Amino acid sequence: MTNPSSIPSGSWPSWVSPELVAGRSISLSELQAQADRLYWLEARPQEGGRTALVSMKRGETPEDLLPSTVGIGTRVHEYGGGAYGVSSCQRVVFSDRKSGAVHLRENDGTFVSLASSADCAYADFSFDATGTGVFCVREDYRSGGEPKAAIVWLDCERECVLVEGDDFYAAPRPAPGNGHLAWISWNHPDMPWDATQLAVAPLTWEDSRPRPGASRILAGEASRCSSVDPVWESADTLLVSLDTPGAWHPCRFTVTGEAGPEFLADPEGETGFPHWVFGQSSLRVLPDGRILAQIVRDGLSHTALLAGRHWQICPQIETAQAPVPFGDELAWITAAPDAPPAVVIGRNSRIIRQAFDFPEGITPEDCAHPEPFAYPSTGGAIAHALYYAPVNRHHALASREKPPLVVMAHGGPTGRASSAFSFKVQWWTSRGFAVLDVNYRGSTGFGRRYREALNGAWGITDVEDCVAGVHHAVAHGLADPGRCVIRGSSAGGLTVLMALATSDVFAAGCSLYGVTDLRALAEETHKFESRYLDRLIGPYPEQEALYLARSPLTHVAQITAPLLFLHGDLDKVVPLDQAQAMNQALHGLGRASALHVYEGESHGFRQEQTLRDSFTRELAFYQQVFGQN
Repeated sequence: MTNPSSIPSGSWPSWVSPELVAGRSISLSELQAQADRLYWLEARPQEGGRTALVSMKRGETPEDLLPSTVGIGTRVHEYGGGAYGVSSCQRVVFSDRKSGAVHLRENDGTFVSLASSADCAYADFSFDATGTGVFCVREDYRSGGEPKAAIVWLDCERECVLVEGDDFYAAPRPAPGNGHLAWISWNHPDMPWDATQLAVAPLTWEDSRPRPGASRILAGEASRCSSVDPVWESADTLLVSLDTPGAWHPCRFTVTGEAGPEFLADPEGETGFPHWVFGQSSLRVLPDGRILAQIVRDGLSHTALLAGRHWQICPQIETAQAPVPFGDELAWITAAPDAPPAVVIGRNSRIIRQAFDFPEGITPEDCAHPEPFAYPSTGGAIAHALYYAPVNRHHALASREKPPLVVMAHGGPTGRASSAFSFKVQWWTSRGFAVLDVNYRGSTGFGRRYREALNGAWGITDVEDCVAGVHHAVAHGLADPGRCVIRGSSAGGLTVLMALATSDVFAAGCSLYGVTDLRALAEETHKFESRYLDRLIGPYPEQEALYLARSPLTHVAQITAPLLFLHGDLDKVVPLDQAQAMNQALHGLGRASALHVYEGESHGFRQEQTLRDSFTRELAFYQQVFGQN
């Protein structure tokens, strides 16, 4: 082992190279299965960030199903997801990321255009029982202004509007046999984790196209609640995660009767995901009728099987989304903290496709593992985080040396820190940093009360929890108090900036496409989030003074620590001018601030060169602050 005192923590040579992070890795998502085939998406930085559709027939090798010029994607709700679907006869429907048009890929590899409309976007596809048409969510931009939402049915000749009138729709799910259609809807100013309505309507078919009858609200009419991820158990029973018990819990509705929800066994945690994107899955009905669920406990995700009145954890399955049945086995995308993500099958986790390979000689022992971290915060609250100690087989902390600490504030802010393998963690821990990935109040996975604790307090409560986490880590000898930094993206960027403005515990900060001006965000952002701040801050413009008080741009004079801004020039969620205004204001006060703009990037970085540069640039920034460059 190298003499640990010769290289300070934060500068250890690392196996996590910029090339590994950016060029030789892919992202795997949205696994589906039909008959003898698996399907999934691969985001490939080396192909300009294109998302490819990949399939594997049992016993054969994976293959791309679309030409290299075609990428999967949708702009519905701006964040997309759910941009493809597969029928029982293995026809594939998909949305082209560039054009927004919807196409079918037939079994023989030919393509057919569906009757989608220009200047519209489509997502969340579900084939009807015949496999000839698809139900989906449509956003219509043809009239200008905010897009109009609807649930539509498409085939090769027709586009039929089935449900409209609400501001947002998700999860149009036809029952087996096409007898009913279920869906979720919500309206401004609510977000889908605030209040939704779960509805169902009978379907009749005329001229081979569906016609919905009178709809019935199953949940969300008599009282405010959030429903997510509906899935049909049978032609008459529907499963969904509903948060009326205080957290998202699985329940069953019988759609042909008038009875309310029948809650399944207490998961002793939370099922369901905040609806930022389509294509998520927290509940799964297996062919034999058994039910799988993803359950979050103490910030960690577990797959569990319903066994009578209890959920039995499946320790051999480490994933973030419910596994899919594949013949008499299960398939899933792994989400272990110490291994590359991979598409795997069966009890022995046979690897079908892996996101990347560890360099030669690197094993799971070279990876940092998350430790659930609960600690006291302001007002008597208990906050949560995942703590990662530095790990490097060739280096160790010197006697009495404490590691530098990278505090991470996740985006959303209604979201959750993931325990799955992430270069955003291992990049730092392999170099001698500790990482504290904070699930501040407002995060999901801890119930509705914890989620709503940020309402009216964004920029305050989240900051308090990040600062309290540093104090707790330092008090327990887990971090060097003079080398604590904070980073965050999007909403997490606002937390970074307000933490620097209101505390002195951080030596530096990095805001990746972060919010700096709440008034501008309320006026400029896209439809999905245009009223999000009504809950987090207050109604706008009635409470404009509060928006000013909570905006980092108002507190520039209070920020003395060095800052790095990283932003894409095509960002429509948090426009580039937000970072530019903050950086210019800091320069006007003579503060240390740098802004780097990535051409062709939007909200979130996708391109190989961007990923390589952003990781390297942020590391060099902290090392310069520490005097270690």
